[in-house]
Amino acid sequence: MAISERVLRYLGSTRNIVGSCLALLGLLAHFLGLAGTFWPLVVVALYGAGALLAPPDRIRLTISNAEIETRALRADLDGLLQRVAGRFPGDAHAAVDALAEVLRGVLDRAEQLTSSPDQLHVVSQTIRQYLPASLQAYANLPRGYALTRGKGRERSAHEELLAQLALLDAQLRQVAEAIHRGDEQALRDQGRFLRDRFGGSELDLG
Repeated sequence: MAISERVLRYLGSTRNIVGSCLALLGLLAHFLGLAGTFWPLVVVALYGAGALLAPPDRIRLTISNAEIETRALRADLDGLLQRVAGRFPGDAHAAVDALAEVLRGVLDRAEQLTSSPDQLHVVSQTIRQYLPASLQAYANLPRGYALTRGKGRERSAHEELLAQLALLDAQLRQVAEAIHRGDEQALRDQGRFLRDRFGGSELDLG
């Protein structure tokens, strides 16, 4: 683990928070004239006491099945992007990158995604079959041929690839929207619960 990551993790830890709170009390005592001339030592001592006595952060050892599934899909997506890097025209790469961004956003919602078999199937097939198949078919063509619209063809192979990427992007955005609607509904349900629980609230969540 990098040093900067360790520092950031400690800054957000329970030990640092408790120690900092006690250190602030030491500073307050100094401003009130209660800590005497040795107030810096008092502040340091209070911080150290808080850091030592604070309960350690809980360590999460279990990983849900949803996280296992989405982690594998993310690894497959990253591997695919590495394999195709630099092998396609700029507009195709831009379309693939946009699609990958949508996919990553969906994979971040592991529990919501895996709770819907249909949505999970679309995401899984896109990463492991649909997108690789489209890219592989295009990569097998000579660049000049792919960019040329021949006789009897409505569009070139390049245009066909872009159209397929657009279709996948549109489908994945529908999945993302469905997940966001679920999150919004959960927020509204929580709002109704809070209003029922506390007998009304000025917080109006819809």
